[in-house]
Amino acid sequence: MMFYKLKAGALQFTMFIVVVIALLLAAFIILIHTHKQFSIQNDFVLETINNSKKGIAYALENTIRTNDTISIRLQDQDYKTLLVHRDYWGLYEKMVSISKIKTNTFKRIALVGASQPKTDRVALYVEEQNKPLVVVGNTKIQGVAYLPKQGVRTGNIAGHAYYGDQLIYGKTKTSHSLPELLSKTYKQLKDVNNTIKDISGDHFLDVTSNRTHKNSFYNPIQIVYSNTDINLSGITLMGHIIVQSKTKITVDASSNLKDVILIAPVIDIKNHVMGTFQTIASKKINVGKNCKLNYPSALILNQTTVSISSNVISNQKNEFQGIMIDKGTEIRGTVVYSETEKQKNFKAQVIIEEGATITGEVYCNRNLELKGRVYGSVFTSNFVANQSGSIYQNHIYNGRILINELPEEYVGLPFKNSKKDVIKWLY
Repeated sequence: MMFYKLKAGALQFTMFIVVVIALLLAAFIILIHTHKQFSIQNDFVLETINNSKKGIAYALENTIRTNDTISIRLQDQDYKTLLVHRDYWGLYEKMVSISKIKTNTFKRIALVGASQPKTDRVALYVEEQNKPLVVVGNTKIQGVAYLPKQGVRTGNIAGHAYYGDQLIYGKTKTSHSLPELLSKTYKQLKDVNNTIKDISGDHFLDVTSNRTHKNSFYNPIQIVYSNTDINLSGITLMGHIIVQSKTKITVDASSNLKDVILIAPVIDIKNHVMGTFQTIASKKINVGKNCKLNYPSALILNQTTVSISSNVISNQKNEFQGIMIDKGTEIRGTVVYSETEKQKNFKAQVIIEEGATITGEVYCNRNLELKGRVYGSVFTSNFVANQSGSIYQNHIYNGRILINELPEEYVGLPFKNSKKDVIKWLY
């Protein structure tokens, strides 16, 4: 038998190789474990996001009480939870879905309204008032029209007859009472003035020193409030913010408003204003010339919204009280005039001037004077045309209502029995 003497360096080299192999194997095992854990964590993140979508879908299909939070049962482990909260942001519902799996939390906030039907979309609904609808001049109504039982006929104003080829460019049906918005929506508009009562002092904004305020909808609401007039000039307000005055709010073209709500008895939007916001007034909303309010803006006048003393707002008989939209203005969204106690008069409560365009819906349970264009739907109790010193009842003079110009994806006014859908995702 022969024996070979190995050098000590060879043993060290062998040990080095063993250690390197052990380290490589350990690293490989750690890599596989880390990859597996990352995959599980990634699956949890994706599932958390998908569950938040399920929460919004549930809220769209089921009834949840206002300002209530419910827990949706998931057919899974206890460490997975899904909460859904419902309240309002102005005219529209706001749905919040909070999904949580272990340490992963994902929130989703949706602004919700009513979707349009795929076919036979309503262009016009005139409440039954025992008088026909009269079309004059270059008036054009395109789409399904609900008309009084007396129907529609042509008229003449100051020597101008009706110039269309047919009276209604679409189907006609018999109308009855004006369709009603959701009762909870009316209640929200009535109680919106009381929002300030639930706001703590540290959520009030001082806009005198800082002219830019941005607040995510994931944060508590912030308020700009004054007992006197508020002039929004050279200011940027964005997100979960309410501007409220007991007297009047004036919006200047130098302002930058996005997704905020304005609340006051009188709201005056000056010429050339651009933005995306909701206005809720109780006396008057005036929109100047060449303004552009993007979707989903809303002009809402509800006479039960704010209680005002006679010393604040003049009650002169000749003072216009309603919504005035001037020439060249474009509004993408909704215009709503709601009056609880209807008093008979022949004046217009909503005036859409020549050259003004509404892409969306106009709802007026009193008198509407339409001289501009509505690319969408009009719901009204009565039309008026103020021409040549005379007021013509249930006349449309040069007004145009074209439902085909409204995008099918449009989501707007929440009527009874309408299908809910997402207007936009809030940030």
